[in-house]
Amino acid sequence: MCAPPFVLLPVFLWTLPEGAGSQASSTPTGAMPTSPDLGPGTPGGTLRPSEGTATPRAVPGPSAGGPTLAAPENGTADLFPALPICVCDLTPGACDINCCCDRDCGLLHPRTVFSFCLPGSVRSSSWVCVDSSLIFRSNSPFPSRVFTDSDGVPQFCVRVNDSKLNHFQKLQTVNATNFQALAAEFEGEPFTSVSRAQSLLPFYRAGDPILTYFPEWSVTSLLRQPMGVGAGGFCAETNPAGFLESKSTSCTRFFKNLASSCTSDPALSAASYSNFTVLKVPEGMTDLQDTKFQVPVTLVSQAGPPLLAGNTCQNVVSQVIYEIETNGTFGIQKVSVSFGQTNLTIEPDASFQQRFTVRFRAFGQSTAASLTGPRSGNPGYIFGKPLLALSGDRSHSMTLLQSLGNGICSPERREVLFGVNAVSGCKLRLKKANCSHLQQEIYQHLHGRPRPEHVAIFGNAAPAQKGGWTRILSRSCSVSVQILYWSQVVCSEPVPLMSLAHGRYSVAVVQTSQRPSVAVNCTSCCVIPVALEVQVLWAYIGLQSNPQAHVSGARFLYQCQPLQDSQQEPEISLTTLVNFVDITQKPEPPRGQPRMDWKLPFDFFFPFKVAFSRGVTAQKGSALPTLVLCLLLLARSA
Repeated sequence: MCAPPFVLLPVFLWTLPEGAGSQASSTPTGAMPTSPDLGPGTPGGTLRPSEGTATPRAVPGPSAGGPTLAAPENGTADLFPALPICVCDLTPGACDINCCCDRDCGLLHPRTVFSFCLPGSVRSSSWVCVDSSLIFRSNSPFPSRVFTDSDGVPQFCVRVNDSKLNHFQKLQTVNATNFQALAAEFEGEPFTSVSRAQSLLPFYRAGDPILTYFPEWSVTSLLRQPMGVGAGGFCAETNPAGFLESKSTSCTRFFKNLASSCTSDPALSAASYSNFTVLKVPEGMTDLQDTKFQVPVTLVSQAGPPLLAGNTCQNVVSQVIYEIETNGTFGIQKVSVSFGQTNLTIEPDASFQQRFTVRFRAFGQSTAASLTGPRSGNPGYIFGKPLLALSGDRSHSMTLLQSLGNGICSPERREVLFGVNAVSGCKLRLKKANCSHLQQEIYQHLHGRPRPEHVAIFGNAAPAQKGGWTRILSRSCSVSVQILYWSQVVCSEPVPLMSLAHGRYSVAVVQTSQRPSVAVNCTSCCVIPVALEVQVLWAYIGLQSNPQAHVSGARFLYQCQPLQDSQQEPEISLTTLVNFVDITQKPEPPRGQPRMDWKLPFDFFFPFKVAFSRGVTAQKGSALPTLVLCLLLLARSA
């Protein structure tokens, strides 16, 4: 009768109570091995090591809830062959101490030489352990061993050959032989196409990219709204326009050779911003030949193509404005585009700024109604929303200076946001002109065009309601010439406001403690503004449970300095500063009514007891102190 093969009986594992089953751990540590060694084939069920197996020396590692064990040293085999990547091999051609994977050491068993192995120089091991009394025979192909835990209980452990537990794995080599097999296993699209993802939606949702279609090439794309990135504000073409998100962006384009890019760069041509159709709803992706889902882009005004004429590139697109009319879930109904064009001078490393605006409005809504602009609160201002200003009958956002990448003043300006203090500056290159013209030009750069005359008290102020606006107080250059240094001259006389209105002043004598008296004639000087400080006073009004922020007042403060007419096209630095001041007067907090459960501290009567106990004639247990205290409390409550 043939003996059955050795098998691992799992029935004992299944009948174990919870917590006493198989326990997985790292390489066991902390206990001495049993003796004699146990393994299969021993009479009486005694276990001994299987042939060809070996056990490791203890390597610290986390435990998965099992006992802490230790493996004895076995010098017959090396359980830790050299790793494919040896992170501690830092010295080429030499043996690094305690680096068990260093091939330059030439050690078959590094643990017999090194006191320990550096982390990452040996392979991790995982052991699965159960109580040895549950195992009768084992034919496991993995190395196995019986250890004794810290409580003296023998544990039968099997080392699992899990390659994922290695610190490093040798990457699979891809060649012409196995490429087709690997491609069939791992092939597939790494990313889902945006157009395919959108095609499942029945209509656009707020923020969704708007789909476009180029009939000439049968290509689908997205409506782009380039924006500036980085310190230089370079144009990023991949920024999509969001559905129902009306906003404006600007960016700077640089050209190494503008002469060749003038007629070849599509970003400079108006045709590239209108030679496509817009899909009404994403469902139009299912049938691109069906024109009922396509909306053509209508040109508001004709724009000529870029033209190179001598040293000038003409008809360059500087501004693109999209007007998109929507009708709820029926999608986009109408798209129109208008352009702003300019001429650029051919020069090395030329640059200019482009502005892109996308505006949405309801289908059939008048253009005049859409230009009123959004509110900044209803009624009180919301922090971070634009500060509304009024010029004549036109409502707009108050703006600040903005600079290009090279520090020169940009024609585009930043919005002043309610409650947000800001400072900005730029350099302005002045052209030769008379004093009054220079003053007017600089004033326009500082406060913007048109000049703000009123500021909205609340965030929902309408231009027709004059009571919802307050006048902006303005103080011109109040310059005391004694603090102005110009060509190493300090003027001692203050400048009258009437003289500042004409931009010139005269000084006869200069007297300072550091410099001698000098007679100077400053009639050729021109006083120009160089800084503007916008001060806004605001406060909360209404209930404390629902306060509303409103503007109490605003003023412009200018700072000036003299400019000599002899300068040829000077470059001056302009600065704008916005400061919001909270002047809210908070009411006194309400006082609560006294409660019946209030208790006095136990030593409340201490000062009264001391005062009355000093009287020699006072009788013990007299009710006089209590009576006086009651009278005081009654008088205070009354």
